[in-house]
Amino acid sequence: MHMTKSVRGVSEVTVMNDIHEFNLIVTGVGGQGSVLASHIVAGAAVTKGLKVRVGETFGAAQRGGKVHSNVRIGDDVYGPLCPEESLNVLVGLEPNETLRLAVRYAAPYTFIVTNTRPVPSMDNNIGADTYPDIDEALEGLRKLSKTVVAFDATELAMKAGNERTMNVVLLGALAATGQLPYDEECLREAVRGAVPPKTVEANMKAFEYGFERCKVLLNKSI
Repeated sequence: MHMTKSVRGVSEVTVMNDIHEFNLIVTGVGGQGSVLASHIVAGAAVTKGLKVRVGETFGAAQRGGKVHSNVRIGDDVYGPLCPEESLNVLVGLEPNETLRLAVRYAAPYTFIVTNTRPVPSMDNNIGADTYPDIDEALEGLRKLSKTVVAFDATELAMKAGNERTMNVVLLGALAATGQLPYDEECLREAVRGAVPPKTVEANMKAFEYGFERCKVLLNKSI
């Protein structure tokens, strides 16, 4: 299947903090909200006066195709796409896509946060790609990175009252990692400002559920 690619950059702002280079990718399949999640991460950085670049790559179909969004923050960042083996953090909304991106972009120091609920991509559905066993996918991630936080974020989104908040559950987990070049409250407020007003309550619940689940899992791994 022929794959199409789209890249978009966002405006730069003056750097206020001494951040040289921070690379993050949010990956999933179309319709899961990876693009929105990446723009929330970037928007929070902008509010702190950080220089930001964002770029997305899409599969052939917006819904059901493979999607990953690059967020690059810092004074030494010039292009919108993360170099291979450069990620500080990989956020996966779908476990097979997390593994697929990790093989190319993760390094041993990359902090990986992933949903464990499978959502096969269009390629999987038409037989162009084989879907791995979830346990095998997670084992593969742990071979690539020293720190992997994996849990069913979709379940927590449903607990928050809206399955579509799964991406925000993962943003809450991201905030809990302490890996971002700004504080957790900054990301929390970016979520609040980016979602439709009628969904704020569900999204903030989702954020807190993800935050707390990640904290628990990190404590267990110590």
